[in-house]
Amino acid sequence: MAVAGLDLTVEARECFGLLGPNGAGKTTTIEILEGLTAPDSGEVEVLGMRWTRGTGESRALRERLGIQLQDTQLADKLTVEETVRLFRSFYRSAHSVEEVLALVELEEKRTSWVGKLSGGQKQRLAVACALVSRPELLFLDEPTTGLDPQSRRQLWEVIGRFRAAGGTVLLTTHYMEEAERLCDRVAIMDHGRIIALGSPRSLIASLGAEHVVEFALADGSGRPVAPATEELAALPGVRAVRPAVDRIALTVEEVHRAVPALLALLERRGAELSLLATHHATLEDVFVSLTGRQLRDE
Repeated sequence: MAVAGLDLTVEARECFGLLGPNGAGKTTTIEILEGLTAPDSGEVEVLGMRWTRGTGESRALRERLGIQLQDTQLADKLTVEETVRLFRSFYRSAHSVEEVLALVELEEKRTSWVGKLSGGQKQRLAVACALVSRPELLFLDEPTTGLDPQSRRQLWEVIGRFRAAGGTVLLTTHYMEEAERLCDRVAIMDHGRIIALGSPRSLIASLGAEHVVEFALADGSGRPVAPATEELAALPGVRAVRPAVDRIALTVEEVHRAVPALLALLERRGAELSLLATHHATLEDVFVSLTGRQLRDE
């Protein structure tokens, strides 16, 4: 079962993120909401309307939506302008070609073939095709997968401008930084179910600490025994201990107290470190805390 028992409401003018590993059910969920896949059961209401096959209501609803699919296949031998004109012709009301190219900053590529665009430019063109109808609600399915950091930030700016103009966004992603940057609220999915729902700030706060300390021991002839979970949990400032295959992660309140105490404990054991890293707690840490797995493990 790809999706099981989701119960969600997305508010107008918010950016809502569906997060989770590959296979969690994100794309199935968004395709049901877009009217591309019929649900086996349950009810779906979008902008106060329902998908009803063969009726004018479904056509009227499509006029109000912008959709960027996970894998958009555009004709390589059309120019950027021709592509936008094609998608513009599908709607009764639409942006002009000039307006939509300005929205995604592709004016200079107007006469370029789609096949000659970079990956980031193709993604922005796909979003342009979704924005051309002046949608009220924009669906984005993994919009920045495979993009370099600069292209990803350019696309974030496009989404930000749409939000600033009063639009609503529902996006799927497995990039936690992206969700924290863009989303007002997020739902974390795993095996077709929602396992956490809230603002990025509130979900991270649910960990009970702001920082994560990760460490791993070097392999040596003495093979020192790693400290027990109970010992690590007793260190000052440590709120949780998460052992993994190649490292141990500590959720801590005060890095300046926890790290020296950890180093002192390891020195007493004669252990050498092969890894020691700290970072602010993220949505990835929330996912690991809830499931015991990292997103990249999927």
